[in-house]
Amino acid sequence: MEFTDEQRQYLEGHQLAILGTGRRDGSPQLSTVNYCFDGSHIFVSVTSDRAKWKNTQRQPKVALLIPDGRRQMVIYGTVEGIPGGPARDAAIAAIRASMGNPLPPGADMAAFSKQLDEANRVALKVKPEQVLGNA
Repeated sequence: MEFTDEQRQYLEGHQLAILGTGRRDGSPQLSTVNYCFDGSHIFVSVTSDRAKWKNTQRQPKVALLIPDGRRQMVIYGTVEGIPGGPARDAAIAAIRASMGNPLPPGADMAAFSKQLDEANRVALKVKPEQVLGNA
């Protein structure tokens, strides 16, 4: 889907969201997460032993709420899990950078990837399908 300039600015100007996934029993599970927006997709870093990962692998439909006081944006979309490899590493590096904690120039990406593996760190790639809100 295409975002308006205003929607892009809103997404680029924030880094925290509430991720809504579906639990096994059908009830909602909510988590505050950091994210980054690449202009088309939203990336979230999680660990593979948490409900967020397990829920999205079972049911990939999610909702993201990006709040800002009384303003908000809600994005409905489908998740692709990225369990490892260069795509996961790049997504998590981008999330870190959006939080003000970029990898140092010339960082050893093999060592970074190994750290992510040891921490069971994975990435979620959200493909937005609908945007609502008063942002």
